Amino acid sequence: MKKLLLLIALCLMYTFNIIAQTQDAKWNIGLHGGASQYQGNLGNDLYKTNGAFYGFGGLSVSRYLGSHFDLNLLLTKGTVGFTSPLGRLHENVSTASINFRFQILGPASVVRPYLFIGGGGILYDKNVTITTTNMAYIAPSFGAGVNFRLAPFIMLNLQEQYNYTSSDNRDHKAGGVNDGYLFHMVGLTFNFGTKKDADHDGVADRLDKCDNTPLHVAVDKNGCPLDRDKDGVPDYQDLCPDNPGPALTHGCPDRDNDGVADKDDECPDVKGLVTLKGCPDADGDGIPDYKDKCPNEKGTLAMNGCPDRDSDGVADADDLCPDVKGLAQFNGCPDTDGDGIEDSKDMCPTQKGPASTNGCPDTDGDGVHDGIDKCPTVAGSPQHHGCPDTDGDGVYDDIDQCINIPGPASNGGCPELKIATKQLFQKALQGIQFETGKSIIKSVSFPILDAIAKVMQDNPTYKLSIGGHTDDVGDDEMNMTLSQDRATAVANYLISHSVDPLRVTAKGYGKTEPVDTNKSANGRAHNRRVEFKVEFLQ
Repeated sequence: MKKLLLLIALCLMYTFNIIAQTQDAKWNIGLHGGASQYQGNLGNDLYKTNGAFYGFGGLSVSRYLGSHFDLNLLLTKGTVGFTSPLGRLHENVSTASINFRFQILGPASVVRPYLFIGGGGILYDKNVTITTTNMAYIAPSFGAGVNFRLAPFIMLNLQEQYNYTSSDNRDHKAGGVNDGYLFHMVGLTFNFGTKKDADHDGVADRLDKCDNTPLHVAVDKNGCPLDRDKDGVPDYQDLCPDNPGPALTHGCPDRDNDGVADKDDECPDVKGLVTLKGCPDADGDGIPDYKDKCPNEKGTLAMNGCPDRDSDGVADADDLCPDVKGLAQFNGCPDTDGDGIEDSKDMCPTQKGPASTNGCPDTDGDGVHDGIDKCPTVAGSPQHHGCPDTDGDGVYDDIDQCINIPGPASNGGCPELKIATKQLFQKALQGIQFETGKSIIKSVSFPILDAIAKVMQDNPTYKLSIGGHTDDVGDDEMNMTLSQDRATAVANYLISHSVDPLRVTAKGYGKTEPVDTNKSANGRAHNRRVEFKVEFLQ
């Protein structure tokens, strides 16, 4: 038996790539032996020497899950038993358990203690004194153990496992306490697996410092390609593997250190540029000096090596606006709005416009640019800020208060009110009366209001503004409210007498606009009034 176990271990060692159980070696096989102790109706012999110890052998398989976790399958074959005055138990059993193990220390530790918990089953052999058939029971398990690393691929294992059976009829006392068994075991376990080596250079990825090495390239212990002349260029890329040289020249000598190998350098003793076959470029603009019209000023190929700061295709020496991108037709100066007028001469450089208005827009084409045209969408007279005389009354729209209704200039271009209408409004100042402290119109005022309603009906272009005013007697807020209510009352009266509501507005001013002194009764009477003003609908 011992020779067989040794042979199995040797075969595992040479068949697999065996290293410490980690992410590179995720499998472990173990060979175990030990003694079991019984706990049940007959007594308790755990960790005692007054009862019989029974031997067993076992095989385990573990799978690495992480740096602190693995899954373990344990199979055992042996004998369990116990002898006491209450009776004797002696059974041949086979067990199987799957345990989830927690490794307290990481895989790099020489000593690796662990705890586990799991479950499985116990199968008893036939025993004619109890039953004629094999009996199997569910057996939860738990315990602890420790692995000692003896070599990179082999560990010494010590473990204590307790199994508790799901039934009790093997110790001649059915219905009693379910049996339990403690397995004391020692064994050797072997780790194996295939390491990850993405570039196939023989060095595991986790140790490989050069993880993209091409196939069949010789590497050192760190997985990096060999470099005989130590010039930083690996031998497989080095055109001169025994003569140190820079990477730019594939490891070949470069006397002037310009990145061009001496054998290819047209100027081998003067530092130059690779793109210029080793010849110099004093201003560093990528144009060899012998082709550069401005060899000491960095420029562009399009400008034959001369500078063009704003990149507008006009060399700085000829560019009137060298720091602003412009057009060749304006000697490098811009035309931002694209109206054909150079910005320096354009009064509106960001708005397109004709030359007649110095580059400013003129929507109506009347020769007055929109910025000063008071009527920018209708052609008019330049003398009147681009406005026409829409109603033909001789008053241009820029000052005409009634642009669609003819009227004399003396009245702002609006029609004059009839004398009778003016007299009516003047009479209304004091003729419209209200009950004291209220907005209720007295009937004595109705004839005047009826006359005003008739004026509004006869003149459909009139828009009437009604203003209510009070004296300074009483609270300011109360006076403001009262004046608004009285003006609104007048407006409502007119509306109720067929005046369009859209042609009437009412506003209260309180005591804010007196026309006479508030220190006398007569003056206060003048200040208590309703004013009418006519505007014209256009």
